[in-house]
Amino acid sequence: MLKWRSFFRKPAKVPKGQHIEPLHHYHVRKRIHHWFEAYPHPNQAKRILDRSVFYVGALGPLVTLPQLYTLWLEKDPSGLSLFTWISYIFLALFWITYGVVHKERPIVFTYSCWILIHLTMASGIIMYN
Repeated sequence: MLKWRSFFRKPAKVPKGQHIEPLHHYHVRKRIHHWFEAYPHPNQAKRILDRSVFYVGALGPLVTLPQLYTLWLEKDPSGLSLFTWISYIFLALFWITYGVVHKERPIVFTYSCWILIHLTMASGIIMYN
């Protein structure tokens, strides 16, 4: 197990004219790698949680279906704010960018679903207002 003291240890003395930083950086990255958990995780409870995150991510936008029903089939946008739904779109775009940069598929999947819901709601509010 990595101790915090070893992470902040002073580097060895380097003879004049030599550069140690790239090698030092490599070893720091190697040590940091040991802090991450394995995937799939050896603990069964964490494995189940890792697998279920896609289902929970898809369940969130499904909860918004009653609002979509009220807006699109009953054509009643009362109580819905266009500013709120457009703000949700921009926030979801931020999360999708974060998920792509960090290669987190559950985040990209979940917020892609949310963007579809938010676009549908915003266009319905514009049409029926």
